[in-house]
Amino acid sequence: MVQNYKKYAIFAGYFSKSMKTRFLLLIFTFFLMSCSSKTEHYTAKEVESWPLVNVDSIFKDLDKPTLNKKATQIDKTFNNLKKRTTFNGTVLFAEKGRIIFEKSYGVRNLRTRKGEIKNNDLYQLSSVSKMFTAEAIMILKTRGLIDYDADIKTYIPEFPYDGITTRMLLTHRSGLSRYETLADNNWPDKRVPFTNDNMIEYYVKYKPNPYFKPDNGFHYCNVNYAMLASIVERVSGKSFVDFMREDVFDVAGMRDSYIYDMPTDSMVSLYLPNCIQGYYVGRKRPRQAQNEYLNGVKGDKIMFSNVEDMYRFKVALDYGLFVPDSIQEEAFKPGSPRYSKRKDNYGFGWRISRKYPGCFYHYGWWKGYRSFFMFDKVNDRTLIVLTNTDKGPNSDVFWKLLKDNTISLAPASINVPIIELEENLKYPYSSYRNR
Repeated sequence: MVQNYKKYAIFAGYFSKSMKTRFLLLIFTFFLMSCSSKTEHYTAKEVESWPLVNVDSIFKDLDKPTLNKKATQIDKTFNNLKKRTTFNGTVLFAEKGRIIFEKSYGVRNLRTRKGEIKNNDLYQLSSVSKMFTAEAIMILKTRGLIDYDADIKTYIPEFPYDGITTRMLLTHRSGLSRYETLADNNWPDKRVPFTNDNMIEYYVKYKPNPYFKPDNGFHYCNVNYAMLASIVERVSGKSFVDFMREDVFDVAGMRDSYIYDMPTDSMVSLYLPNCIQGYYVGRKRPRQAQNEYLNGVKGDKIMFSNVEDMYRFKVALDYGLFVPDSIQEEAFKPGSPRYSKRKDNYGFGWRISRKYPGCFYHYGWWKGYRSFFMFDKVNDRTLIVLTNTDKGPNSDVFWKLLKDNTISLAPASINVPIIELEENLKYPYSSYRNR
């Protein structure tokens, strides 16, 4: 039965594909809940010996025509974008608990026009990395290791500014000035990596003037999330790379994702390793983006992932796999109560749409990459777009796609219990247990 379920599940057991899968999920989940004391004694070998059921002979996929129609509509949109804007990247669209569409467009090498992009290719997420850093902070909050409203000098005693809290970093209200400017003006050799530790040392050494007093305004600035990564290291006792892998990526089953750890004992490499390369495009021939010394700073950028892993993260948020719902909900609350009504607010690693209530998102741009992570909580839709070019379509076309209600889809089940059994993952805060 478990094997047969795997046959019809999308994404290693995460998302049911049709009514027949949901029916099996209902039976299997009921079985687990009613006989949990017995299932603990079943071995993998015993489960494998259970008879398989040919559900193809019993069920008819009533959802398939609607799903195909929706997928065709999305594919048409991106094919048009490819013609009009030379869109180059990977797309994932999910709705009501299942992946509706996943496809890549374009080539890996924009100079030679060779090598097709694949759905599991890894992209640099740029500022979309911030939502993952915020989640790390919330995990430490759940463990009682961080107080959002304590001065960050509690965790980084040498930091030279008073009155800045973790909450202000999360919501971009610290007033701190850009570390990029500080490094560009003072780092002596741009062939040598500049790291989070170097960043803190330079704020201590030069103490640049803040933009404003702490909590006296909003200013989106990368330094806030780079500082959060350093707090994760100081509080957890782990490197940021290890914490993210062990406490975020592994927990959600994000098998391919990682934080780039630039070797600090050597010169900056010419290009980023183990990923699809970024490009600058324009009137002239595309130019491959080179690695650079500021990629040694983590937390605000430099996470690598693919669309499937990112959707796993979204499901983990929906089902409370990292932290209790009460803590997760803070990520989607306005961080600036007196923020301009004409602009979108900012929570913990997520922007909050003013135009589309109930929608949350983040965009990223950095050195030849652009990324988009958007979800509509009201209609339960998610759109993830990763590109390896510095230019391309703006977000308007993506919002139009996300908010399109012309095709209605029925809900599908999300099979969290199967994940725990098959992938041997543990989710102590899983809110599905109370649903």
